[in-house]
Amino acid sequence: MLHISQKFKDMCEVNPHLASVVDYGLIILNLGVLAIGSNAFTRQQRKFPEDFMFGTATASYQIEGGWDADGKGENIWDHMTHTNPTVIKDQSNGDIAADSYNNYKRDVEMMRELGLDAYRFSLSWSRILPDGFANRINDAGVQFYNNYINEMLKYGITPMITLYHWDLPQKLQDLGGFLNPLFPEWFEDYSRVVFDLFGDRVKYWITFNEPREVCYQGYDTVTMAPILNATGIGAYLCAKHLVLAHARSYHLYKKEFAGDDGICGITYAMTWTEPLTDSKEDEIATELMRQADWGIYSEPIFSENGGFPKELTDVVNQKSKEQGFSRSRMPEFTKEEIEFMRGAYDFFGINHYTGVLVSGTEYLQEHPVPSMHDDINVGTFAPSDWPAAASSWLKQSPDSLLKILLLIKEKYNNPVMYITENGWSTRLEQGLEDDDRVRYYRAALENVLDALDAGVNLKGYMAWSLMDNFEWMQGYTERFGLYEVDFEDPARTRTPRKSAFIYKEVLRTRVVDHDYEPPSMIMTIDEGK
Repeated sequence: MLHISQKFKDMCEVNPHLASVVDYGLIILNLGVLAIGSNAFTRQQRKFPEDFMFGTATASYQIEGGWDADGKGENIWDHMTHTNPTVIKDQSNGDIAADSYNNYKRDVEMMRELGLDAYRFSLSWSRILPDGFANRINDAGVQFYNNYINEMLKYGITPMITLYHWDLPQKLQDLGGFLNPLFPEWFEDYSRVVFDLFGDRVKYWITFNEPREVCYQGYDTVTMAPILNATGIGAYLCAKHLVLAHARSYHLYKKEFAGDDGICGITYAMTWTEPLTDSKEDEIATELMRQADWGIYSEPIFSENGGFPKELTDVVNQKSKEQGFSRSRMPEFTKEEIEFMRGAYDFFGINHYTGVLVSGTEYLQEHPVPSMHDDINVGTFAPSDWPAAASSWLKQSPDSLLKILLLIKEKYNNPVMYITENGWSTRLEQGLEDDDRVRYYRAALENVLDALDAGVNLKGYMAWSLMDNFEWMQGYTERFGLYEVDFEDPARTRTPRKSAFIYKEVLRTRVVDHDYEPPSMIMTIDEGK
């Protein structure tokens, strides 16, 4: 559904910063040779490379529980859910969650049942450093992660660690969190402790999970902890300090810990966006939305120019002036900072779920002034015929994963990429027969094969999620797991859904077989793997 018009090509002669969008559109159009549509290939004949890494992903606060066990410190989700429980849809919390703190061996058993190559999980900063600072290390927390990692390695499962997946120590938040200009130093200190503790066995690292959700949702709105709501200012300050923190952590790892085989990257939430029409307004709106959603966090690291995206910066500068600010709400980098951040990556991580159509004139809404959404002032629309998940924001957008991968290939000169999350939500009453999730995964994996055929430098795919978990502001009302978790059972029993069997077969055969049906719903471990 991508609309690339001559009108927009003409725009690029005036505004060369939009040229990458046109280039991407031409790539899509030229893929007639590859025939992107669902009947493009003989599916049974296409196999994933043997070295393509398949796994699943989770996050510490969503699964671990043990919120104050054995010396763990309080994090911002502990604090928010305990002091303001009504912000969570079912007024629940992650105090116990899936209780992986006590069930980590069962978690690894599930990885073995599926035949995973890798497992992506995050560390709880406050479980390792209860006060956030490196002066006091919690030995019990360290032992938990050592046990988890060693149990994976025992069975040939590669650990992929995310340093930060949204659960900042509350004591650091009390000092301003990501808005404190010292945050990059705090994060580097935390990184050093973690690399020193686990770097001998862990060779895949992600600094931050989904910067937009950290900065925009946490600091510009009230849709994620710490619900700061510093509209129009918080997101931009957070963005500056986050990308600087990433660069400090990355350079530390490469200089002192990586050796010959350790790699480090960052992961972005990437909703596919495309113009609602071929109008100039819709094309510009789409580019601005991309820059606000992920470009502000990726351009400083992956682009040749470095720094924040020009178009978004120009908009914020102009609006700040009109709103009476003495200086732009968009912070600046020094030349030294720009050089330090540029190229600070080994791979580009992609969390992808859905897509929207974007307009500069339709579906517009009122937003606080100032705010990031008011700055870009775009409307979004998802057609009613796109299949809908339990999550209100999640619809199956046609070929959206492929389009994202091709866009990043063109925009950033085909970096090494990993799909670090991709998944579908259901409700509890749907039980174990999750055919809609199966449909979604099969379509996504066909897109992965399409991307590999198109030369995308994609090395792995992590399904979200291994098991049901605490789904942030939605509590336990939505389920993303390949395994169902019984949250009413003190043992937190895990049971594989149909999608688990389908995913297991893909990993076993390296083929997406659309006709495969599991002969039973009893999961066993393939000891021969």
